[in-house]
Amino acid sequence: MNKKKKKKTHVPFRLNMLFFAVFLLFSTLILRLGMVQIVYGDDYKREIERTEDVTVNSPVPRGKMFDRNGQVIVDNIPQNAITFTNNGYKQDEMLEVAERLAKLIDKDIEKVQERDKKDYWIMKNPEEAEKKISEKDKAKLEKKYEGEQKELDKAIYQLTLDRVTEDELSELTTDDLEVLAIYREFTSGYALTPQIVKNKDVTPEEFAVVSENLQVLPGVDTTTDWERYYAFGDTLKSVLGNVTSSDEGLPAEQLEYYMARDYSRNDRVGKSYIEMQYEEVLHGQKAKVKNITDKAGNVLETVPITDGQRGKDLVLSIDMDLQKEVEKIIEEELREAKASSGTALLDRAYVVLMDPHSGEVLSMAGKKIVKDKETGQSVMQDDALGNITTTYNVGSAVKGATILTGYQTGAIQPGTVFYDRPLKIKGTPVKKSWKNFGPIDDINALKYSSNVYMFETVINIGGGKYEYEQPLRINEEAFSTVRDSFAQFGLGVRTGIDLPNEQTGFKGMSTLPGFMLDLSIGQYDTYSNMQLAQYVSVIANGGNRMEPHVVKEIREPLMENNELGPIVQEIEPKVLNRVELEEGWMDNVQEGFRRVMQEKGGTAYGSFGSKAYKPAGKTGTAEAFYDGPERSKFGKEPPEVMNLSLVGYAPSENPEVAMAVLVPWAYQGSVDHGANKEIGERVLDAYFDLKKNRQKEGKDSEGPVQKVENINEVLDGQEEAREEEDE
Repeated sequence: MNKKKKKKTHVPFRLNMLFFAVFLLFSTLILRLGMVQIVYGDDYKREIERTEDVTVNSPVPRGKMFDRNGQVIVDNIPQNAITFTNNGYKQDEMLEVAERLAKLIDKDIEKVQERDKKDYWIMKNPEEAEKKISEKDKAKLEKKYEGEQKELDKAIYQLTLDRVTEDELSELTTDDLEVLAIYREFTSGYALTPQIVKNKDVTPEEFAVVSENLQVLPGVDTTTDWERYYAFGDTLKSVLGNVTSSDEGLPAEQLEYYMARDYSRNDRVGKSYIEMQYEEVLHGQKAKVKNITDKAGNVLETVPITDGQRGKDLVLSIDMDLQKEVEKIIEEELREAKASSGTALLDRAYVVLMDPHSGEVLSMAGKKIVKDKETGQSVMQDDALGNITTTYNVGSAVKGATILTGYQTGAIQPGTVFYDRPLKIKGTPVKKSWKNFGPIDDINALKYSSNVYMFETVINIGGGKYEYEQPLRINEEAFSTVRDSFAQFGLGVRTGIDLPNEQTGFKGMSTLPGFMLDLSIGQYDTYSNMQLAQYVSVIANGGNRMEPHVVKEIREPLMENNELGPIVQEIEPKVLNRVELEEGWMDNVQEGFRRVMQEKGGTAYGSFGSKAYKPAGKTGTAEAFYDGPERSKFGKEPPEVMNLSLVGYAPSENPEVAMAVLVPWAYQGSVDHGANKEIGERVLDAYFDLKKNRQKEGKDSEGPVQKVENINEVLDGQEEAREEEDE
């Protein structure tokens, strides 16, 4: 019997291998999933829900500015604002929100540029825009930018822009342009940073209706913004400075500086003078939030970290009541002087009042006559900055420094007498005083303003000897000797004032002996009015060159009733240097200055001789060449003009205020209108009248100057600190 062979059932080898491979793959997958879940789970979770700390540019108000008496000078006015924060929205989403918002508010379209219109037209008409680029165009560009997709896309888009016609742009309606203006604001900001859409003239109705519809306006918010307000109008405006707008944002030239200090690109910052100089103090602390986003950049949650804080307040050393009066005096006296003959080039005048013991600037005023561009009429413009940014030949006002330089170098001694007569040096015009005084000593040389006395002094400094109609030989080093000495008083160097862009002045290049004589009477090098104020303060206080400053205190901000908060920092008096003098030297110069204003024959006696506050000072008249705004009219030979100056302090015993007056290009010819003395007299009168009135009202027993207590202790402490630093 044939038995049938039983068939073997088995899985083919290849199928087994397939199962084994599947087993390995599943094992690998399970292992990989385990690694992802257990080992790297937290890392991937953080990647999915990554957290970014973003400093949000909430409109934190800047610090305020007060004058020395607590009057608000610069404040913040709250204003309604509508903002947009791009929380990762796409282009079409932002455009849709802009269209909704345009129905609720009026938006100015002046900023919309032609490029903006073309971009908008392309967004609104994508199919028509695509037809503007033919296949041939694309092929040509693809060949040019082979392998550079980004550059290719950019080139195609630029070609599309170029082919959008004027007729097509004219299809955009006013409503379209309003939407575009809003969309433009949306896209000009930065991700997660609020961008101001409108903060000017937001009506209560607009603010309310937008607030009610925020649920259909993603990214849009209503808030309170702030606008800088200058309580005294243009008074001192050039010194206070300006702040950039939200459109300007950070200045391009300082972008890296501010970005490194946690600023946003559209932050408003001080762009000039006090606003800029004290930016870090005034700017305040921005609100800080943590934005929790998903991997796509969508904001899941916003968590506040710190609240914003208004910037710290500044108390200035300026007395605004005094400042207003000084500016009024300058305007009136400038107009009065312009009525005199020979004043076609006169257009400005400057005044500085300073506490000679502390360096606090009480008033820093300047006015300039300019033509209004629209009307062509002459108007007065604030030019307080001219006290530090412009320099001039100042004339005999510097003779106090010349006398003291003569003492220091041994060229003269107290009581030295020279014979005042015209000096005729070979090859040089006659050098003389305004009058031949004959024998005259140092004190009376100041009283009567003898030029020849100063000439003889610097001739001795330079080791020269005057002989009639003979060449004068003076050591060239004498120029440096005199200039270095003048610098001890602040002449020809920066005063150190806490404002930017201070100018030091021009130093004459030639070292011919005749120019040394000019230097001694203030008719060679140029100086600023602030330098004159510092110089006369040195004489007033007995030898300390004080650093001038316009900020007196930094204070914590208080939100109520414009009150002053606790002091953060008080700006202490700072001595830049002490003029090394022997006993009696400064007394002689002070006596000479006293005689100028209080004794008959003094060059300022007619204006100050009867004053109860007993001032001391020195007048100055300088022959100079005009170099003002009309300079181009005169070709290579500018006309000669006379500059007028006046320095002083009062009272002559225990002075409390120092003053400098400068009237450049005052007149041509021989008719002196004396504007320097007229301005100086009225300014000192105003100072002491204000003091008297405040004493009567019981407001201020000390007057505008609140004296620094224990000034000598402050100065001695600074001297000790310098000595320790040197050691």
